[in-house]
Amino acid sequence: MKVWVWGAVCWFGVISVAMAEPLRSGVDKRGIDASVRPQDDLFMHLNGEWLKHTPIPADKSSYGSFEILADESEANIREIIAEAVAADNAADTGAGSDLQKIGDFFQSYMDEATIDRRGTQPLQEELAKIEALRSKTAIIEHLGYLQTIDVGGPIGFFVDQDDKNSTQYLAAISQSGTSLPDRDYYLKDDEKYLSAREALKTYVTTLFQLSDLPAGEQAAATVLAIETKLAEAQWTRTELRDANKRYNKYQVEQLGDLTPEFPWKKFFAAVRVPELTELNVVTPSFFEALAKIIEQFSVEQWQQFLQFKVISDFASALPTAFVDANFALNGKELSGLEEQKPRWKRAVRTIAGGRGFGTLGDAVGREYVKRHYPPTAQERMQVLVDNLMTAYESSIRNLTWMTPATKERALEKLSKITTKIGYTRKWRDYTALEVEPDDLMGNLMRSAEVEYQRMISKLGQPVDRTEWHMTPQTVNAYYNPSSNEIVFPAAILQPPFFDFEAEDAVNYGSIGSVIGHEISHAFDDQGSKYDGDGNLNNWWSDEDRKAFKNLTSQLVAQYSGYSPLEGKHVNGELTLGENIADLSGMSIAYKAYLLSLDGHDPPVLDNWTGQQRFFVGWCQSWRRKYRDADIVRRLLIDPHSPAKYRGNGPLMNFDPFYEAFDLKTGDGLFRASAKRIRIW
Repeated sequence: MKVWVWGAVCWFGVISVAMAEPLRSGVDKRGIDASVRPQDDLFMHLNGEWLKHTPIPADKSSYGSFEILADESEANIREIIAEAVAADNAADTGAGSDLQKIGDFFQSYMDEATIDRRGTQPLQEELAKIEALRSKTAIIEHLGYLQTIDVGGPIGFFVDQDDKNSTQYLAAISQSGTSLPDRDYYLKDDEKYLSAREALKTYVTTLFQLSDLPAGEQAAATVLAIETKLAEAQWTRTELRDANKRYNKYQVEQLGDLTPEFPWKKFFAAVRVPELTELNVVTPSFFEALAKIIEQFSVEQWQQFLQFKVISDFASALPTAFVDANFALNGKELSGLEEQKPRWKRAVRTIAGGRGFGTLGDAVGREYVKRHYPPTAQERMQVLVDNLMTAYESSIRNLTWMTPATKERALEKLSKITTKIGYTRKWRDYTALEVEPDDLMGNLMRSAEVEYQRMISKLGQPVDRTEWHMTPQTVNAYYNPSSNEIVFPAAILQPPFFDFEAEDAVNYGSIGSVIGHEISHAFDDQGSKYDGDGNLNNWWSDEDRKAFKNLTSQLVAQYSGYSPLEGKHVNGELTLGENIADLSGMSIAYKAYLLSLDGHDPPVLDNWTGQQRFFVGWCQSWRRKYRDADIVRRLLIDPHSPAKYRGNGPLMNFDPFYEAFDLKTGDGLFRASAKRIRIW
C-alpha cells in the first residue's frame, strides 16, 4: 500500500514574472470578520464572515476552497459529457471512440427506469457464484476473484513500485475488509461509533431484504461480527504511516510460514497472477490473524459476508431503494449529509473520477485540458516551482540542526525531484473497455476488469515514470516518494490557490505554499526515508534523525492539543507528515516570495503589505467548514488537520508572521520565540 503523502531541476537564479498591467491584491475582502484581530486568529479574521454566512450544501459533508473548485470542475465536466451525449445520439461520434463511451456511460447511469425495472437481475450471476461456494478454500479463492471486479474483502491485492527498488513493480497484499471508516468504529463505545455499528446492521438487513435474500438480520449480525474481528487485527492508521514497517518482502513459498494451510496459490491464480514469486506483505500480523478468523466463521457466514460486499459495492447500479440504503449509512450516518447528490453529479464522479480515475477519467481529462487549462498557467507555475526549489536549496544549506554530509544527500535528492504540472502527456487507453448505453452494471464491471488488467500488466515491466496518479480535473496535488516527484493537476491551478490576475504575494502564499508542501513531503518523517532515486534507504545519520525527531515531536504535541469538537482531539501522530509539510511548505514559499522580489519592496494593495498578503493567501486557501459527523470521521482517518489548524498552526511557529502583523505577548497566536518550531 503506497501512502501518497501529500525533469531534474537546475538552478539558474530566481525568476520573476513581469506584468504589463497592475494586478489586484488577491485578497477576498468579503470573508473578513473585522471583530477578530489577525494577531489573535488570522484564519477567523480572513474567513469568519464567510463561515458565518455560508451554509454547507445539503449534499456535502464539508465545504470550502477545495469543494468550490471541485464543483467548478464538475460543472465543466458535465458540459463535456453533455456534448458527448448529444454527439452520440446524433451519431456524430465514431463507434468505439472515447467520446462515444463517455456518452453511453452517462446515459446508462441516468437511465433509472431501466435500472429499476431490472432490479437485482444484473447481480444474479455474481450472487449465484457465492451461493455455489462449499469450502473455506473456495471462499478464499473467491476473495481473489472479487478483486478483479473491484469488490472489497479482507485481502487487498495491488501492484505498485517496489519501495526498495523503484525501477521495478512489486505485487502486494494489505489489510482490508471493513465497511466503517476506521477500526475505532468497531472497537470503541463512543456514542457516534455505537450509532454507526447499528446503522451498518440496518444497512445489511435492508440490502438482504431488497435482494430477496433470507435471514437479513442474521446476516447483519454476521457481517458486524466478522468485520469486528478484522478491525481487531488491523494496524492503526498511525502504524500504517511507517514506511519501514509497511515493507515486508516475502517469497510466495514463505507465506506458509505466516499463514499455514492458507491456499495462497489458489488466491493468486484467482487474482490472475499464478506465476507470482514474490510480494510485499504490508501488514503481516493481520494475515496471521486472518487465517484464524477464516476458521472462526462457517462457510455459510462467509457467504453472507460476500453477498453483502457484492451488493453494497454495486449499490450505485441497482434500483433507487439500494442507492437510498447506501446513502443512509455512508452519507447520513457517517458523513452527516442531509441529501443525496443529484444523480448527474454521481454519474460525473463515476465517469471522471473523484480522487481516482473513475471509469473514463483520462478520456474526460483530455477534453478538460483543451478547454480549461491555458498554456500561461504552465509557464507561471514553472516559475513558481523554480523559485521554490531555489529557496529550498538555500534553506537546506543554512540548516543548523543537519550535519554537512546529510545536507549533501538532501541537496542531491532535491535536485532529482521531478515536477509534473497540469496533465499527463501519456493518456490512458480505453480501447479494451466496452460500454453499452443501457447496461450500467455491466459497464461498471467491465471498467473494473479493464483497470485491474491495466494494474497487473505492470508486473515484469519497467516502471513508467511518466504515469500520473490523478486526473487533470482533480482538485489536489501530491508527492510520490517512490518516483520522487511532485504533481499539480490543472484543476487546482485556479483561485484561491492560483490567481492569474493577482499580484504575486497571494499566489506565493497559496499555490506557492502548496508547491512547498509537496516538496516538503520529500523530507517529512516518512518521505525522508526515501532517497533521491525513490528507494527506501536510510540516508540520514543517527544524529540528524535524532535532531529531526526532537523537532517533529514538538509538532505532534502542538497539534494533539487542538480540539475541534468537545472530547475529540487531532491525532498529532497521524497528521504529523502533513503538519510538517504545511509548516515547511509555507516557510519555503515565503522565502521564495522574498527572493522573487529581487530586493524591491512590494506594493501596498488594499491596505495590506506584500508580506501580509502572503499570509492572507495562505489562510484564505484553507477556508473550510465541516459537519460534526465528518469531523469525527476525519479525526480518525484523515492525515490532514482540520482547516483552522492548518491555517493558524504553522503561523505560530513562523517569525516573519510575527513581524508582518507585529505580534506581541498576549496575542492569541503568540508563542514565545524559544518555543517556536523551526524545521526547514
